[in-house]
Amino acid sequence: MIKNIVSAALLLISVTLSFKHAWDSVYYHNNPGSVKMMESLGISETFTPYLAAVAIAVGVLLLIPNTFFLGNMLNAFLVVMIMGLALRAGNYRIALIEIPFLVMPLVMIWLKYPFKIK
Repeated sequence: MIKNIVSAALLLISVTLSFKHAWDSVYYHNNPGSVKMMESLGISETFTPYLAAVAIAVGVLLLIPNTFFLGNMLNAFLVVMIMGLALRAGNYRIALIEIPFLVMPLVMIWLKYPFKIK
């Protein structure tokens, strides 16, 4: 029971963050901090719509039981990519901040989908 509650809470957090990151990627011009961060990581303006599309896909894939694993793997890949870009840019702070966001999809895979009907 507690496992399902923790898994459901992590699922809600992960889906919310995924859609928020997609929204922020599309409207990054409204947030000067996002523009500065993307430039420091070397993410070009033409690449941001693709990041938004992948973030939306992650959010949708996490909600569907059959694609839950794929959504978590894609989410972990995105986090590792951001960490790699941050390390390449010499921004160790961003790479360290991303560690809990890397652990979250891995824990979710271990806990499994919370609403699976037997």
